Amino acid sequence: MVAEENGCRGGSLAEFLEEDGTLEACEAVAVKRVIAWQLRDYMEACCLTKTEMARRLGTSRSLVDRILDENNTSITLGTILKVGRVIHKPVRFSFSDGEPHCAV
Repeated sequence: MVAEENGCRGGSLAEFLEEDGTLEACEAVAVKRVIAWQLRDYMEACCLTKTEMARRLGTSRSLVDRILDENNTSITLGTILKVGRVIHKPVRFSFSDGEPHCAV
């Protein structure tokens, strides 16, 4: 880790998590929390039960429970796209712009 411009020792949280080997898992949980939060918010605003949301998604209530579980990151892209369609929010995936870093 390198010294920051503000004079503090150490690197960023992302650098620490990468060195620790947990960066990808932490990022996955963060993304999943946003998905769960948006679905929960929509359900509350529309007064929908989990059973009704499952019907709208064309799936089971247990899958809705897994989607709403912020720590369960095993959700497919297809499921994420279904959620976006049902809650009327487009889903966008992208990689950050920047220089490619080729691993050797």
